[in-house]
Amino acid sequence: MKTKTQYTCQNCGNMSPKWLGKCPECGSWNSFVEEKVTNNKDSSIAAVRESFQETLPGSGIVKLNDESRGKGVRARIPTGSSELDRVLGGGMIRDGFVLIGGDPGIGKSTLLLQVTQASELTKVLYVSGEESIGQIQGRANRLKIKNQDRIYLAAETQLEKVLGLVKELKPDLLIMDSLQTFSTGFVESAPGTVSQVREVTSRLMNLAKSAGLAVWLVGHVTKDGAIAGPKIVEHLVDTVLYFEGDSGQTMRLLRTVKNRFGNTNELGVFEMTSDGLVDVANPSALFLSERAEPAMGTAIVATIEGSRPLLVELQALCVPSPYGTPRRTSVGMDSQKVALLTAVLEKHVGTSVMNQDLFFNVAGGLRLSEPACDLASMAAILSAILERPIPSSTVFLGEVGLTGEVRKVPQIESRVDEAKKLGFKVAVVPHSQMERATKTKGIQLIPIHHVSELKKALS
Repeated sequence: MKTKTQYTCQNCGNMSPKWLGKCPECGSWNSFVEEKVTNNKDSSIAAVRESFQETLPGSGIVKLNDESRGKGVRARIPTGSSELDRVLGGGMIRDGFVLIGGDPGIGKSTLLLQVTQASELTKVLYVSGEESIGQIQGRANRLKIKNQDRIYLAAETQLEKVLGLVKELKPDLLIMDSLQTFSTGFVESAPGTVSQVREVTSRLMNLAKSAGLAVWLVGHVTKDGAIAGPKIVEHLVDTVLYFEGDSGQTMRLLRTVKNRFGNTNELGVFEMTSDGLVDVANPSALFLSERAEPAMGTAIVATIEGSRPLLVELQALCVPSPYGTPRRTSVGMDSQKVALLTAVLEKHVGTSVMNQDLFFNVAGGLRLSEPACDLASMAAILSAILERPIPSSTVFLGEVGLTGEVRKVPQIESRVDEAKKLGFKVAVVPHSQMERATKTKGIQLIPIHHVSELKKALS
């Protein structure tokens, strides 16, 4: 067995035959660590593939229009959760490789245990490198997981042993919790290092594609919210999901940032209860405030998350500043964006906030970034400055330029239709999209060319 030594950057995964003080890829200092790599053919993956060969399609070169290759593999497996199916693009893929990341305690393991109840799965292998079998059983009983006789548990951190279990059991779904705890003997470094993370992910990808096995992998996240490890991990997998939420709230958001089998930027909304994660059928109602009367400094926008329109409440508060430099605080939207919209409002509408602190918030803990929220954001700020409530039945749609013009937004029909379904009576829309917006009947449309017309629209 031949071995070789290489140096790997623990920040980005860049490899070098010799030690370097500074990584030429990411620029980090003293990040190279010596590692021994064994050049030995991995026979464990081949052995697993042979055990699955009765159910796998033939290999070799095929024509593009040959449907026999992969027939049944592309079929979707419903997970039992409509929100998770939406995020995945319709359900699980039989040879799909899914990576899910999120903060500690956000509910990743809970979600994966609930996935094991999918009706079309006959065998599930749940491998945990962090918890004991007793801990997993206790959580499953607390969540009232059904069909426990087809769910097999293992507490293991060595990848080669996991592959042996897969060969013996032949499951439909393999869950690995979590990536940073597993290691392979083909790389002589500690679990969680860049080399181990890259090697384990690569071998699991090979397993998923060669054995036609659905693999779900949990990944730790850094302080910045990104999945820990080299970026190649996200390139190897088919789907990358991020689980978001505030520890002080029960709402959980599941986002798709990569999906080879569906739309990206899809959003699934769940509520964490004592019985586990529950689908939220009407997310728009969750993001709207429970106020009976109009309030100053609030405006409603219809935003698009993936293919789903959501109605969200934007809140602004203006108070006299005791300091020479007023504060600009924003939660749920980029503070630079809020400052830009405030400057446009001051320039083209004639309202002054130079001596006032501005606090901006997106209700429900959602983060917004699309330009279609510009007009509603300015309406909320203007309402707070003028101390004039906006009618609770009004929704705002439009992108705003630096010159004050109100521009088109994509999918205007879906946004207006969602507003109508939730009982909104008035929609302030860009003048250039009046014709398309009028396809939705039963809602009054107010066209607007320029933000200077916004004061009139608030009344």
